[in-house]
Amino acid sequence: MTKLKPYGKCIMAMLFFTLCVNAQNKVAAPMKDVNKVIDNTLDSLNKVRTARPVAGSSRKGKNPVLFLVGNSTMRTGTLGNGNNGQWGWGYYAHEYFDENKITVENQALGGTSSRTFYNRLWPDVLKGIKPGDWVLIELGHNDNGPYDSGRARASIPGIGKDSLNVTIKETGVKETVYTYGEYMRRFIHDVKAKGAHALLCSLTPRNAWDDKDSTIITRVNKTFGLWAKQVAEEENVPFIDLNEISARKFEKFGKEKVKYMFYLDRIHTSRFGARVNAESAIEGIRNYKGLELASYLKPIEKDTITGSSRKDGNPVLFTIGDSTVRNNDSDTDGMWGWGSVIGQYFDDRKITVENCAMAGRSARTYLNEGRWDKVYNALKPGDFVLIQFGHNDGGDINKGKARGELRGNGNESKVFQMEATKQYEVVYTYGWYLRKFIGDAKEKGAIPIILSHTPRNKWKNGKIERNTDSYGLWAKQAAAMGGAYFIDLNKISADKLEKEGQNQSGSYFNHDHTHSSLKGANMNAQSIIEGIKNENIPLKEFLKK
Repeated sequence: MTKLKPYGKCIMAMLFFTLCVNAQNKVAAPMKDVNKVIDNTLDSLNKVRTARPVAGSSRKGKNPVLFLVGNSTMRTGTLGNGNNGQWGWGYYAHEYFDENKITVENQALGGTSSRTFYNRLWPDVLKGIKPGDWVLIELGHNDNGPYDSGRARASIPGIGKDSLNVTIKETGVKETVYTYGEYMRRFIHDVKAKGAHALLCSLTPRNAWDDKDSTIITRVNKTFGLWAKQVAEEENVPFIDLNEISARKFEKFGKEKVKYMFYLDRIHTSRFGARVNAESAIEGIRNYKGLELASYLKPIEKDTITGSSRKDGNPVLFTIGDSTVRNNDSDTDGMWGWGSVIGQYFDDRKITVENCAMAGRSARTYLNEGRWDKVYNALKPGDFVLIQFGHNDGGDINKGKARGELRGNGNESKVFQMEATKQYEVVYTYGWYLRKFIGDAKEKGAIPIILSHTPRNKWKNGKIERNTDSYGLWAKQAAAMGGAYFIDLNKISADKLEKEGQNQSGSYFNHDHTHSSLKGANMNAQSIIEGIKNENIPLKEFLKK
């Protein structure tokens, strides 16, 4: 073999360097950051390490742990507690699992890509993984931007074996960058080496549509969704198409409803959107044939009560509201709500009435407690919903009973920390909650009817107090904006009370100036029937002749 002279070695070295440079140049350009959303979570790693759980610390005895690995769509913000009005779906995931069999740890962190999570956070997570554990991985939202500057978090597009040696401009740190698929493979290999099980997920959908007139949510099934699926098949691990499952739901909701699935931008979900994505992930796990992880899920709870009065496919009239709609409703001398007596005016051969109201609730707390979800899930095309809130909606927002809302009918919202629970909540206007009920009902093919709230027995100068400048006005506006029928119950009943006179009005109330007696409940029900007839609402066709 001929021995190279010194200058020959130099030529070979130069050729090798040239080949390397050419190879580097052939690496695909990084994905463009089209989202333009700034998330600085990753920039505060010291705080991050104290906010996220120590990997494996939730383990109960010898039970397995489900580790969630992802970005801000799984855990938004450093603390992940919704203090910015945004929630990741990992916040709710544990609610679907039997904690006596498995615990769920949300190890995700906003701002991370497959590359930055693997390099900076994965080593600590890996320490807590034991044989039999599960690791669900959903990354890709942030695998964009420059390879070697700024946040330097881009992975090379695709699933190939390409690599790129870079020096981060701001720090001088040298790093080898791999493809998105290669990072996914490395996660999987590390998990398997621990004797645990890996699952890959496609990304959560954004509030992005194919075009301005489209009803189709833009998918990622040609990039990260496709690549995650290809790697899962290659490595023989389950793949949950979270993007597709949630996108189908969003398309059914429509653009207006999808708007409030997100908060502040088109990527990060509100608590509404986070719950949808959590349910989609669970749906994917439950329906994946032969997936052992599904055995750790809680059984699906079925509501067998709401809507159970339906006869032969006939419609149901649901009533929702506060104590003036449903109270004790048992003692003839006690307090009554009109929702418990209004059924007498309808032909039960054609329609049934279900009073789903609850005393003490505002529109906000009725929604937050899941009461509206039960009605929403029971609704069928042709049903009707009578909606009356307002008596409890003007109280404290984040202290005491914490049931108040922002005043008005606009789209304003504000993040509050609840004094009692220390949890954060985005609170909207009174009208916003009514419009949500309207939109949800119409989405299911039901007919919503908004009512101004019943009058109180409060008088001034011979006239009973009205709500025409506040909740009555906002209810009317919400109905108009949402495309619902409106009955001014406050006015109709107040006119009747004024005709009776202040001295006689007390018999229509019980206990105080708000809660109705049986006589008052019947009067309010009659006022609603008058409104149904006067406003030519289709519900009139189901009244007794």
